[in-house]
Amino acid sequence: MARTYAIVNQKGGVGKTTTAVNLAAIAAEQGLRVLLVDADPQANATSGMGIDRSNLEACIYDILVADPDSLSSDTVEGIICHGPLDLLWVLPATIDLAGADMSLATSIAREQRLRRALSCLANQYQIVIIDTAPSLGLLTVNSLTAADTVLIPIQCEYYALEGLSQLLHVVRLVQADLNPSLRIEGVVLTMYDGRTNLSRQVAEQVRTHFPGRVLDTVIPRNVRLAEAPSHGLPAVLYDSHCSGSMAYRALAKEVFTGEKEGSGKRS
Repeated sequence: MARTYAIVNQKGGVGKTTTAVNLAAIAAEQGLRVLLVDADPQANATSGMGIDRSNLEACIYDILVADPDSLSSDTVEGIICHGPLDLLWVLPATIDLAGADMSLATSIAREQRLRRALSCLANQYQIVIIDTAPSLGLLTVNSLTAADTVLIPIQCEYYALEGLSQLLHVVRLVQADLNPSLRIEGVVLTMYDGRTNLSRQVAEQVRTHFPGRVLDTVIPRNVRLAEAPSHGLPAVLYDSHCSGSMAYRALAKEVFTGEKEGSGKRS
């Protein structure tokens, strides 16, 4: 069975998509069959993998609003696109996904549509990574219901912790009512600039609020991370040696194997 990771924060611009596409690419590089699910109407994970959204005839929206009893592996696989690596595939999004909340408002088991769709794929993938929307709406609840693990990127800037208590409340509700096996993998500090007092102070504040939950790997503010999407590539493929790519490789090791750089297994 695939291990499914949801990258979640209702704030925009915290590095969710950058984290999702780079972790997906690294896992595929390591020989794992990976599916990246774009559950954000902005569809940046789709374009960030070099997929032209304007040429897509169908996307994840069509799966979510379809009759769950009519879904099959062929239906879902027919929408999936191949990514920039042999073992990397993408379940793409388009702006159509913006209408999902309204379309599903009166549907039965609407919170479980994504989980039902992914279950059609059985054992075809080893890792599934879901890039979520910057909201706590139905799309994000679907992502949490389908996931085994939650990863929360937090940017090292003012208002970093704003809304996090609300996010954790939603996670607890999903655990209680929809997905009792869901667990929080941890918090990832992103956009860190060690030259500024602000980044250091925010990092300390986050660690104080989430004792034992903040992952060791810190993602630096790096121009190559920002450039990569315009080339339709994850940063680890665009510039594998930049500081951002190196940090994401360390994060992948910590998340996927529980190993910290130079310190063995995570306790």
